[in-house]
Amino acid sequence: MKIALIGYGKMGHMIETIARQRGHEIVSIIDVDNHEAFESTAFASADVAIEFTVPAAAYDNYLRAFAKNVKVVSGTTGWKDTHGDDIRRLCEEEGHTLFWASNFSVGVAIFDALNRYLANIMNRFEDYDVKLCETHHVHKLDAPAGTAISLAEHIVENLDRKRKWVYRNDETMTVGADELPVSAIREGEVVGIHEVEYDSIADSITLKHEAHSRQGFALGAVLAAEFTANHSGLLSINDMFHF
Repeated sequence: MKIALIGYGKMGHMIETIARQRGHEIVSIIDVDNHEAFESTAFASADVAIEFTVPAAAYDNYLRAFAKNVKVVSGTTGWKDTHGDDIRRLCEEEGHTLFWASNFSVGVAIFDALNRYLANIMNRFEDYDVKLCETHHVHKLDAPAGTAISLAEHIVENLDRKRKWVYRNDETMTVGADELPVSAIREGEVVGIHEVEYDSIADSITLKHEAHSRQGFALGAVLAAEFTANHSGLLSINDMFHF
């Protein structure tokens, strides 16, 4: 398979290594200093482009790839509120393809399946309140992280007593009984930790995922590219894994 990389930071380099190990060809690498490469024949020859950049750039990157009929796999978060409806239209009505996930780790996909299942169980046990906390390295720009938002949305979907999630950036902040508090910690070089805790007077139940390296994210992105090469439309982890 021919792969183009959009974004060549730590994740881009790791994706490149894993893609080559799996027998794929990297035909184009686009970073902040060579956006003209979107117009190259090399980029247009790609079966799939894997995009890991920043929220402000993601939407334009998708459009430039779509203009060359290149499918996109993206892990960039923070663009959906502004451009989500347009991307859905482009994929569902105009035939373009985007596989988007807030996290490509296979372990996180399993974790979220457990998260949804546990929330469904806990819907029957109102004595338990729930909160979510994510921890990442100090270089991470967005808070809460996209994965935490996805986890929170899935809890709200399955827990009738929670109407919405709210970002609690101060532990003294009061949240409503029908709100799910989501907190974010930035420290050191932490790759990623997500914890969902259900607490009652009697006991606590904690669901936790901790990433040891970025390798799981990179491998998942390449697996998603392999899946996307043979599928079309607006795709997600749920299309690739059926838990």
